[in-house]
Amino acid sequence: MTRILAIDQGTTSSRAILFDEDGQPRQIAQHEFQQFYPGDGWVEHDPMEIWNTTHRACLEVLQQEGITAREVAGIGITNQRETTIVWDRATGEPIHRAIVWQDRRTTPQCETLKRQGWESTLVERTGLLMDPYFSATKLGWILDHVEGARTRAERGELALGTIDTWVLWKLTNGRVHATDATNASRTALFNIHEQKWDERLLELFRIPAALLPDVQDSASDFGRTDPQVLGEAVTVGGIAGDQQASLFGQTCFERGMAKSTYGTGCFLMLNTGSEAIRSENRLLTTVGYRLEGQTTYAMEGSIFVAGAAIQWLRDGIKLIQSADECEPMAESVGVENPVYLVPAFTGLGAPYWDPHARGAILGLTRDTGIEDIVTAGLQSVCYQTKDLVRAIQNDGAPLEELRVDGGMVVNNWLMQFLADILNVAVDRPAITETTALGAACLAGLQTGVYDGLDRIRERWHVDRRFEPAMAPAVRERAYQGWLDAVEKVTRSR
Repeated sequence: MTRILAIDQGTTSSRAILFDEDGQPRQIAQHEFQQFYPGDGWVEHDPMEIWNTTHRACLEVLQQEGITAREVAGIGITNQRETTIVWDRATGEPIHRAIVWQDRRTTPQCETLKRQGWESTLVERTGLLMDPYFSATKLGWILDHVEGARTRAERGELALGTIDTWVLWKLTNGRVHATDATNASRTALFNIHEQKWDERLLELFRIPAALLPDVQDSASDFGRTDPQVLGEAVTVGGIAGDQQASLFGQTCFERGMAKSTYGTGCFLMLNTGSEAIRSENRLLTTVGYRLEGQTTYAMEGSIFVAGAAIQWLRDGIKLIQSADECEPMAESVGVENPVYLVPAFTGLGAPYWDPHARGAILGLTRDTGIEDIVTAGLQSVCYQTKDLVRAIQNDGAPLEELRVDGGMVVNNWLMQFLADILNVAVDRPAITETTALGAACLAGLQTGVYDGLDRIRERWHVDRRFEPAMAPAVRERAYQGWLDAVEKVTRSR
């Protein structure tokens, strides 16, 4: 039996999943790690804890399956994107905690660059907006705030990367410093049209080119693991940022196909084929995947808080003990809930891109109970997705169905409300681990487990389709209430 190991390094946990060649997950290991919040809107991770939890998960799935690494055909890596690490090339030690994609500390710098007129250049070259979400200003912050870092960087003593690059470096014991085109496309330093690091942007953000990893296809030879890491040397054959890996795992290989992932955040991605479409509604243009030197582009909307809102309801204000409680609560409240939760804990993402917005619960009365607030948390995920779909449609790209994945999609009430509020069919696949599956499929392509996209496509199956059934008047009334709530949050400052 052929097995592929997928590393899924996320925002709150590191996972390893062992797939068979039919795309079925055989073993899963997962370890959470600490989140650090050193300031308002600041979010950091410990890079060594990320690696240690990743390494432990990999060893565990091999042990659970009762095999050695020699029996693994290849490894695929998928990762939280934009999160940035700088480390010493000689020792492999990070010089600072990782600055996470959610982090907003470089907002003043981004606003200054906007005022200077740089955003149009950034959009033209990278498809991204001038926002602290992306890696470039995070890297600059580390180089400017760690003593001696900029001098060491200019001497070529340091290396930088997103999480995939860091994990690959550790897997190969520092022999390979590389990334793939999808992760590179999220740094705000990579020209997505020319498929190379952009010299003008490197100069703008003051990032020495010597720090940068090599950029390869998403299915590529990323080297072999050091034998001491897993017990045997294994080929790393695929890398993609988590949302692009999900697009691939959902087999959205044709122009016009779309998926939405519901994890810590929510990310909707639409395949636009060989054309890099520039959005007029503040969505992102990005690399969907790159195979054999051919780039497939995508349009993306990014929501910062989705599952994190439920995590906050559980851990922050302790209204629930488990996410499993949400579905029966929502069923008791129903869709016409007058309470709105705007989870702008670290600002609002697309299409608002307001880093100053902060969360709020609106519509409270004496009759409001825990069930209403929890339901509003679920509904906020769907309303934010509606914002993205409306922006995509305004860009002239009608969306008639949506493939979904991520931890939240097991909630049937949530998926039905999503279909209702979007007024499109929502397809939940039989295998919901599509992000890790996408990484595994890329590795399988590189190592010969799969001979082409058709072999991958035929393994995708629908578990359940949710058809819209909400009356138009109810839909409009509910969504208008959301828009009113967002307006209060964005104008409250």
